Amino acid sequence: MTISKKDYRRKFIGAKELKPETQMMSYGYDPMLSEGSLKPPVFMTSTFVFESAEEGKDFFALAYGKRTPKEGEKPGLIYSRINNPNLEVLEDRLAIWEGAEQALTFSSGMAAISTCLWAYLRPGDVIIHSAPIYGGTEFLIRNILPEYGVQSIEFEAGGDRHTLPSVEEATKLGRISVIYAETPANPTNALIDLKACVALADELGEVTGHRPVVMVDNTFLGPLWQKPLELGVDLVIYSLTKYIAGHSDVVAGAVCGNSDRVSPVQGFRTILGTMCDPHTGWLIMRSMETLKLRMTASNQNAALVADYLNNHQKVSKVYYLGYLTEKDASYGVYKDQCLAPGSTFAFDIDGGEEEAFKVLNNLKLIKLAVSLGGTESLIEHPFAMTHADVPDDVKLRQGITPAMIRISVGIEDPEDLIADLDQSLATI
Repeated sequence: MTISKKDYRRKFIGAKELKPETQMMSYGYDPMLSEGSLKPPVFMTSTFVFESAEEGKDFFALAYGKRTPKEGEKPGLIYSRINNPNLEVLEDRLAIWEGAEQALTFSSGMAAISTCLWAYLRPGDVIIHSAPIYGGTEFLIRNILPEYGVQSIEFEAGGDRHTLPSVEEATKLGRISVIYAETPANPTNALIDLKACVALADELGEVTGHRPVVMVDNTFLGPLWQKPLELGVDLVIYSLTKYIAGHSDVVAGAVCGNSDRVSPVQGFRTILGTMCDPHTGWLIMRSMETLKLRMTASNQNAALVADYLNNHQKVSKVYYLGYLTEKDASYGVYKDQCLAPGSTFAFDIDGGEEEAFKVLNNLKLIKLAVSLGGTESLIEHPFAMTHADVPDDVKLRQGITPAMIRISVGIEDPEDLIADLDQSLATI
């Protein structure tokens, strides 16, 4: 049936709620508004024409908070730094995957992270953050935020060394405005108890009168295998570059959450100009149609690759979530908040950097490159590459050693991937 103007945001057929993977094909787009085009066109325009001066005034009044929106009302199109049809459809669909009221897209994952932090941190504030985290995020927190009067408190990932500060400890430095976590941690796959983060935020709010915003980088497992909003988290952040775009051909980011939490970020995005561009948004919409298929296939492949590595005599440890058992302190967290182990993990080889580099240099099929979550398998050396800017003593304390290699398993035939790893490991 042709999608009409009145039902192009359809979420139900009768009493049956449509699954996210179904809604990725049509939600938020009416072909009849675009000459019947099955797929949304790319709206490569900087600005939009108003039907009247009164309409332009009304659109700006809503966009800049001079009036409250009517029930179900969305802002009118003004300028592509503020809104764009491609981004609006993409953001609607992202919100569906995450179970969020609202989503925003950005020019990169770091644009999403930094815009969220600028929206909620002020001079004199403190951010509590997990470790290890992505190197760019770590550099922002460790080196840039202090120049603007923002201090940080670090807590380590991993259930066997739960180091979230107490309320008394946390408030010694100043007002806590953000609790930031990345789970699973990059690159060790150590887990963060998100319910514990939310509980700390709630307790800080009760004691100090100022509840910090809980933000989580969900890039490794979301949106299929981890649902932080269901655990009470306020803002879920993504590098869309990774699994959601999934083809290693775009750079983008996103944040999802309730509208009251997303709104301040939206205001900063407008002024900072950190939004995603229309063509990138169109490409990500295309990718989201196959998101479940891709993530499911790579998750299945990763289990086979991990088993091979785990049984290899030259591999000393595999940091794969699927190997957690009841004996592990993080097992309870994994069972409570993760739906699958995902397809990015690290492993340690016997030796150090020289042996790790030899393995990396002798691969024939798996690509030596940073990033993750693409259709192709990627492999890299965290100590010397993605976490190069993190001080060596910090990396070692967090378990990131010169012997560690990180792999993102793609959707190739898993036997071919194992054959490539086998011949490469044979060189050391």
